[in-house]
Amino acid sequence: MANTPQAKKRIRRNAARTLVNGNRTGRIRTFVKKVENALEAGDKAAATAAMAMVQPELMRGVAKGVLHKNTASRKFSRLTKRLSALA
Repeated sequence: MANTPQAKKRIRRNAARTLVNGNRTGRIRTFVKKVENALEAGDKAAATAAMAMVQPELMRGVAKGVLHKNTASRKFSRLTKRLSALA
């Protein structure tokens, strides 16, 4: 258990950041899921529109430190590959 005031503050801060980062991660997952659902349905127009929304979300996650840059690039690359194969 934390004894010093600094350690107690770190626990409080970490709990707050965990909530914020969890919300960011969930938001990214939601956008990715929209693309995947459109791809499975075979709706290229909806998938393209969703892809335009996914890319900034992934990059925002990288900028905020929620995702690693390579992870975001890999996710976007795989989605793009599936979208181009839909044609």
